[in-house]
Amino acid sequence: MGHSFSSIEELGEGYGFRKVRRALGVTAFGANVIVYPPEYQGFHHYHDEQDELYFVHAGSARFEVDGEERLLGPGGFCHVEATTPRRVSNASETDDLVLFVVGGKDGYVERDGHMVDDSDIARRAEFGRSEPTA
Repeated sequence: MGHSFSSIEELGEGYGFRKVRRALGVTAFGANVIVYPPEYQGFHHYHDEQDELYFVHAGSARFEVDGEERLLGPGGFCHVEATTPRRVSNASETDDLVLFVVGGKDGYVERDGHMVDDSDIARRAEFGRSEPTA
């Protein structure tokens, strides 16, 4: 199948990992949702090969990376190279933390997208440069 759909709720309940990659059949990179209860201290860990990109979907995350501590709320990102130790914890006393985590190795494949409809080429080139048109 060339596509699949799901949601965080469809992938499971409660705290812990929700396996996005497996559920949606993703093979090009790792992808998980992690749900931490309030004040949960994450695991100090690193990877042999896989960089990770964290996205805070809901809640407040405390990132401890390379001697730096940073709090990120919804919409926040943190990228950590594979062998760099990191810990991600729930900084809230009352709210769950929901993270979307993407992992991969071997780098970016450059721009390889193509428009299916030629009429979208000019519209894509202008997207973000001015006010959107219908």
